[in-house]
Amino acid sequence: MSINQNLDQLYRSVIMDHYKNPRNKGSIEDGAVTVDMNNPTCGDRIHLTLSVEDGLVKEAKFDGEGCSISMSSASMMTQAVKGKPIEEALNLSKIFSDMMLGKEYDDSVDLGDIEALSGVSKFPARIKCATLAWKAMEKGVKEEQ
Repeated sequence: MSINQNLDQLYRSVIMDHYKNPRNKGSIEDGAVTVDMNNPTCGDRIHLTLSVEDGLVKEAKFDGEGCSISMSSASMMTQAVKGKPIEEALNLSKIFSDMMLGKEYDDSVDLGDIEALSGVSKFPARIKCATLAWKAMEKGVKEEQ
């Protein structure tokens, strides 16, 4: 097996782990920012709740249904932005968007598991699946500001 095949297999494993064992699944009740978004082309749907205080994303939870890319991306996004300043969360979203569009992006930022979604950029029809949760987060924190 080549290095690229090993990497593809590792990335698939990470994506499936987040899909089968989503992190931060559920919702935040008290005073949370709520965003509902969907991807009508494939039926992905997300209900995102964010607790934003003093310029920080204190908590992030999601619920919804969709393909493995959409739901694993939501799991990864909630992990990535939790505890981060709003500006940092929005910067992560921009880096992720650039990665999805095959653009140059700031690779000095440790993306952790999010890197596993980099291959989605080769499949234009799936980019909206991967970015749905990130767009919901952007909308939520901008509403809160």
